Amino acid sequence: MSDKTGVRYNDPDNGGLQISRKVKDSPGPGLIAIEGGTFIMGGSLNEDISYNHDNPKRKVTVASFYIDETEVSNADWLEYLQWIGQNFPKDRKMYYDALPDSLVWRNPLSYNEPYVNFYLRHPSFQDYPVVGVSWEQANDYCLWRTDRVNEHILRSSGILADYKTANQQQTNAPFNSDIYLNGQYQGQGIDGKKMLKDDRPGAQKNASRTARMQDGILKQAYRLPTEAEWEYASLGLIGNTFDGNIESSKTYPWNGLGVRDHKRRTQGRMLANFKITSGNNMGVAGDSNDGGDITVPVKSYQPNDFGLYNMAGNVNEWVSDVYRQLSFEDFEDFNPYRGHVFMSNQYEDTETGKLAKDQYGRPIKIASKAPRKQTWQDLQANITQNASTTSVYDNDVRGFKDEVQKELYGKTTLINDKSRVYKGGSWNDRAYWMNPGTRRHMQQDESSAMIGFRCAMTMVGNVFGPKK
Repeated sequence: MSDKTGVRYNDPDNGGLQISRKVKDSPGPGLIAIEGGTFIMGGSLNEDISYNHDNPKRKVTVASFYIDETEVSNADWLEYLQWIGQNFPKDRKMYYDALPDSLVWRNPLSYNEPYVNFYLRHPSFQDYPVVGVSWEQANDYCLWRTDRVNEHILRSSGILADYKTANQQQTNAPFNSDIYLNGQYQGQGIDGKKMLKDDRPGAQKNASRTARMQDGILKQAYRLPTEAEWEYASLGLIGNTFDGNIESSKTYPWNGLGVRDHKRRTQGRMLANFKITSGNNMGVAGDSNDGGDITVPVKSYQPNDFGLYNMAGNVNEWVSDVYRQLSFEDFEDFNPYRGHVFMSNQYEDTETGKLAKDQYGRPIKIASKAPRKQTWQDLQANITQNASTTSVYDNDVRGFKDEVQKELYGKTTLINDKSRVYKGGSWNDRAYWMNPGTRRHMQQDESSAMIGFRCAMTMVGNVFGPKK
């Protein structure tokens, strides 16, 4: 019942406003809930040996969120490639663009050809982190994963036809979450009479309806974590907190200053996979080596206090932020992030609100026309006219507060709006880079044998709730 009007919710006789009181957000497949909090970003970095001066200490707050327990593996990526091959068998470009660059393993003075040929597809490497993927490819994977998870939820619960029936019908473009929520995903045996009964006035008795965001059934979008989220999750300071105070700091995602385990039963064993010294990628044979000449399976070593594996070593990981050396001077202290390019949906029909779709059935995105909600008249003008004649709003704020001239990017600074941050250290990096406060960058369309990624998801509401 409404506290403000006294009108009962979920009653078809008074309009049928449906409010789901018992829905509680839960993580999507593969994710772990991270309770947010305040921490010192860059605080674990005690020595800036590269003299970049790009991550001085500052206090920030990170909202609660979800992040993958492990890095995305080769098996995960092969699932992605198989789906593309099955759904777009004639689109060789889409499949080719999704392939990792296996040539990242090549080195003129190293015999790495076996990795070029076998690393992605051989079953012995199926649980190893995927490498050779660019920042752009990682983002495409996040979009694909969102749709597959939501499609599976709807088919498993009977709201959409099961996979066998859907494959036989083949009447639709592949499922897309935004298109479905906008009411443009047609039929395919929508069932859902028990779960999603349509009680709206005028609805046919026992009629079913599609799921809506208000039902709390579909998951939020998978995405790359922000740099602040990644660093916060990597440190895992929740294990060092008592009565609201962080009692000890960390240099790595585990306690102590070293890279070996101090526990009696496992004393001396490496806690991550990294390059120990020049020419020493794994130590001498025996219990004390790290077991990884290159990468290792994504569930190797001990997880940190959040339950996350390999937040140090194994592979560096892409985060979503654009790199700027002086971002710390311009940061917001709540959910700091640099990299926004604000976009809106393009409409095929403005009267009905029908979204325009690309050749893959995904909504087409266009540059946002204004920083805030427009008047109805301005909205119609921006929809029907060229944006350049109706607005001077710049939706690309990756360079917000930059004092340098953008035309010099990539020429004098080697930094531009496509320079993306990666963190965490890899199998071929020294221990210094495993410190969560370190940061490096590479162009978003480039890839490396030392960079992979994991996905994150925004937490809606707060599953942890206020403390009692």
